[in-house]
Amino acid sequence: MVGQQTTASENGREAVRCPTSFIPRVAAADHRRRMPAAALPSGVVVTDEIPPGRSEDEDDPRWELPNERKPVPELVSDRVAELVRTGELLPGERLPTEPLLARRFGVARSSVRSGLQRLQARGVVEVNRGRGWYVADDPHPQVPPIDDPDAERAFDDLEVMEVRIALEGIAAALAASRARSVPGKVDEIAKRSREHREAAHDDPDALLRTDKAFHLAVVDAAGNDYLTAVYGSLVPRVDGWRRESFTTPEVHDRSATEHDQIAFQIRRGDEVGARMTMTGHLLGHYRALSRELERDVDPASFPAYVDATDAPIWQKD
Repeated sequence: MVGQQTTASENGREAVRCPTSFIPRVAAADHRRRMPAAALPSGVVVTDEIPPGRSEDEDDPRWELPNERKPVPELVSDRVAELVRTGELLPGERLPTEPLLARRFGVARSSVRSGLQRLQARGVVEVNRGRGWYVADDPHPQVPPIDDPDAERAFDDLEVMEVRIALEGIAAALAASRARSVPGKVDEIAKRSREHREAAHDDPDALLRTDKAFHLAVVDAAGNDYLTAVYGSLVPRVDGWRRESFTTPEVHDRSATEHDQIAFQIRRGDEVGARMTMTGHLLGHYRALSRELERDVDPASFPAYVDATDAPIWQKD
């Protein structure tokens, strides 16, 4: 075989090293597909260790992790999933060993294992005990529920905020459409808005508590239990950043004023106006978070959540 090297191991067995960089792409995939132990010649072990003097795999850009503020296991799982999605890693193909992946990624072996276990939970890879990790025969990701205790996923704060903007925009619109049938809940929104406005500028815990109480009152007024349950799984993920965002009296004043505007649109039953004011309010937080994280990704904009043909009541008066 071209590029094959045979060396004697310590226990007397031959190790046939077939670096994938020596053989065509299709052949490499075949070489690393599942092979029954009985199919191997007697005394021969197939390994994907790199022979001494070869280091091109270490410089292969395919194995570079993105420079993002995410847990390392998540970066590993994202990169391997991308290689599967683009066809660099084929269904049934055997992955490099965990130590080799750790060297290629430049991370700890425990991070590699955790990353692969994330992909295993999603059905992208599977483990063959004693033989290693393989791409699943049908590697279409199966995303576990966000409240799955076994998922152990750390979601990106910006992505959480993008979903929250959409969710609360709908909640505000539903609350406005049902304002006349739930006057008590509309009064609760106004009460929570007032409490947030009256909270002390220099008490971030009180500001966070009253801010959360206002938004929860809006979601509750929407009258949709499932929406409320989904919302409850999102908000705690950005609590830390939101608390730290109350850095000046101006930030608090702007937040309180926007809360009052949202409460006013809901009380008057303006569905489009409520959705637009809530969307604008949360987009402000979203842009501040985007600047803080210094992401290269283009942030979402107002038209992503509000149609250009939407017309609130105040434009019709």
